[in-house]
Amino acid sequence: MFSLPAGQPYPLVTIVTTTYNSEKTIRDTLNSVAEQDYPHIEHVIVDGLSNDNTLAIVNEYPHVSRIICEKDFGIYDAMNKGIMASAGDVIGLLNSDDFYVSTTIISQVVKRMLTEQTETLYGDLVYVHPEHTNRVVRTWIAGECNPNKFLFGWMPPHPTFFVRSQVYNRLGLFNIALKSAADYELMLRFLFKEKVSVSYLPKVLVKMRAGGMSNVSILNRINANIEDRKAWRVNQLQPYFFTSWLKPIRKLTQYFRKPEIKL
Repeated sequence: MFSLPAGQPYPLVTIVTTTYNSEKTIRDTLNSVAEQDYPHIEHVIVDGLSNDNTLAIVNEYPHVSRIICEKDFGIYDAMNKGIMASAGDVIGLLNSDDFYVSTTIISQVVKRMLTEQTETLYGDLVYVHPEHTNRVVRTWIAGECNPNKFLFGWMPPHPTFFVRSQVYNRLGLFNIALKSAADYELMLRFLFKEKVSVSYLPKVLVKMRAGGMSNVSILNRINANIEDRKAWRVNQLQPYFFTSWLKPIRKLTQYFRKPEIKL
């Protein structure tokens, strides 16, 4: 069981999960949060009016703190709603088809953020087969953060990115006009432009089912590349001419990394 030094309060950690017709995968997500050994977790579900059994499944889990069920303008709008509804000092975002790799992830995150006194934290991630989740297909080892690495196509895995609520209050939420690159833009804004303090936890934190809106097809990848360049423009930043092309090239190397999960 995770513990802090005597007299030090436990920060409340909010996990925001957005759902829409997620009945096939949501149990893995809910279980991975419910089984965490950290004692102060708020789990907020933001559902976009699912018409399957998603909400019935969510209602089976007493650890869920709040359910917001209403129409949204896409996943990043739903994430913004969850962040705004959060009471936590630290906020993490866990998609409805992703899950934490062990029961100690949140306690490790909190310990590292408190020890290093940072406002954000990220770790590593593995992509797994959608149905056989013990089968790793890609391994995303993020490495230590140097903000200038953004110029060379680097970014942290967004599902492993934990942020103190005061940072969202100070620097804003997701820019929903950017569609598939809203997560990239937010991390670019926080880490590269604003130089928010950050910790790297060098271990796999999240399993993500393979597939995503920026990776489904070549056309989607091209559109994502355009969106990535917009992320720099809206922040009045100037990347190198090759920055947006190095980002997908970096992803190719993830297929050749040895899948190693440190618990």
